[in-house]
Amino acid sequence: MPSDVALKAMNRVHRVLLGASGGRLGWRFSGMPVIELTTTGRKSGQPRTTMLTSPYQEDSTFVVVASRGGDDTNPAWFLNLGDDPKVMVKLGPKPPTSMIAEIADADERARIWPIITSKHRNYAGYQRKTDREIPLVLLRPAGG
Repeated sequence: MPSDVALKAMNRVHRVLLGASGGRLGWRFSGMPVIELTTTGRKSGQPRTTMLTSPYQEDSTFVVVASRGGDDTNPAWFLNLGDDPKVMVKLGPKPPTSMIAEIADADERARIWPIITSKHRNYAGYQRKTDREIPLVLLRPAGG
């Protein structure tokens, strides 16, 4: 499983790529849009930003997977949502958008998970690595 240091390094490299290319490169990865998700740190109260892929979108909703590469613990960004589901989402050169994060319920997950894993098999591999059910998070426009 990737360490916290490795995950932070990957995010840093991704941001360097975005900056070096003037934002032209780095907004797609492995056929998926890349989003910049900003949560509020549950301990610090400070903004925490991470780069994530969205393997599935439905209308104006982005779905992200709290896989942490199949680790047995949930990612910090996911834990932050428990205290404050209000997030900011940036997609490409567009300004960030206020969104609300909701954990997919059992029915939503049962419907969406097979769609994700049929197109992006790495997620099924992550699920096989851990006993926890990897959560799906629905990012919906605030007020919508």
